[in-house]
Amino acid sequence: MPPVAPQPVQMTCPACGTPFRAGIYTLVDVSQQPELKQALLSGHLNVAVCPNCQTASMLGSPLIYHDSAKQLCLVYFPQELNAPPSEQERFVGEATSFIMKSLPPNAPRAYMLSPRRFLTLPSLLDVVLEADGISREMLDAQRRRVEVISQLAGAVADGVGFDEVVAANRAELTPEFFATLDAFIGSTPPSQAESRALLEQVRAQLAGEFDDEDVSPEDEAEIAAALDRLAAVPDEELEETVAELRAYIDYGFFHAWTSRIEQQEAAGQLAEAEALTARRARILDLVEELDRQAQEMFEAGSSLLREVLTAEDPMAALHANADQVGEAFLMVISANIGAAQRAGHEDVAIRLDALGEAAVAIIQERLSPEERFINELMLVETPQAATKLLRTNVAKITPALVTQLNTLVEQEEKRGNKPASERLRQLARESGAMLI
Repeated sequence: MPPVAPQPVQMTCPACGTPFRAGIYTLVDVSQQPELKQALLSGHLNVAVCPNCQTASMLGSPLIYHDSAKQLCLVYFPQELNAPPSEQERFVGEATSFIMKSLPPNAPRAYMLSPRRFLTLPSLLDVVLEADGISREMLDAQRRRVEVISQLAGAVADGVGFDEVVAANRAELTPEFFATLDAFIGSTPPSQAESRALLEQVRAQLAGEFDDEDVSPEDEAEIAAALDRLAAVPDEELEETVAELRAYIDYGFFHAWTSRIEQQEAAGQLAEAEALTARRARILDLVEELDRQAQEMFEAGSSLLREVLTAEDPMAALHANADQVGEAFLMVISANIGAAQRAGHEDVAIRLDALGEAAVAIIQERLSPEERFINELMLVETPQAATKLLRTNVAKITPALVTQLNTLVEQEEKRGNKPASERLRQLARESGAMLI
């Protein structure tokens, strides 16, 4: 099936009265025109921008969304159209018949006989995103980012209030926000050049806000190296690499990534640009998931600390909840100790420090003998001291210890932690030699 062109309509700007022509899509077929899906999700499909005053208007139109791979056939009729049921049925029947004829002979068709109907466009978009594996929490966060982008674009169009919107939403201006903004710009079709220009102006003004912070040449080099790795890493290793390089994935990272996409497009390397765009979206999804998990861990650690501190015997309460004591709890303890010290509450800091030592002891009790000994070896100050510790604990040097050391070497190498991997490798060699 050839790509479906937008239907031209004549309209008048509701703000300044300027007449102009715009295009309306009534069919989004993902398999034929995947770019329309991105425009729909980013809120740019069927949006007309006045060439005179830049006012954006949503065009009310029925819409069929079709994804043969996920067997989705979704229908949306704006309530303001007041279309009678017979007209709606005629539109749906003609559209589904048109789609069915374009499908391969053996493709499933049963799902198209009863397309799902939606009273609102957001409810349709929820189903599209959920089919892509995006959770409700991620949807809510994305809606908030879209709302802020809309407010910023409105302020730019009006010429007033931009700084106020930035100040009110500064906490929302995360790397994920800038990646979403870049994705919006990239997915805006050529027919909506005015809208793209408006979003690019938003990005430029935000860059002015955030580029005030000095970035050292070392930081730039590290971001470039992280970008190179994430652009080249195979798909099956991407999640692990994103976790390793999470500290480098910020606004500067996504800005640099977007610059590379634009360079590829300018050079006519469209396939490479599309690959980078898809990889950027995947990285954004992974970063959001990592941050969500980290937040859940921190909240769990905070909840446990509150429970322990409010108990009559905090130490007994800590041991009663030993199964919940882990890295997240230690992180929360450390953060609270620092806050207490900065506030001059040394008595609170001492209590928390004692709980932290007890938590470390609880975690140590769960470790295997090999893991405890490796921790001892890694905590000594010098390699020479570690060698001495090995020689004075020959009974602890077992094949299981050497195996564990080699496993840790591989893990640290994958994480890019060269100092740790080299030290662990040296310990593995010395331990292996002592077994012979």
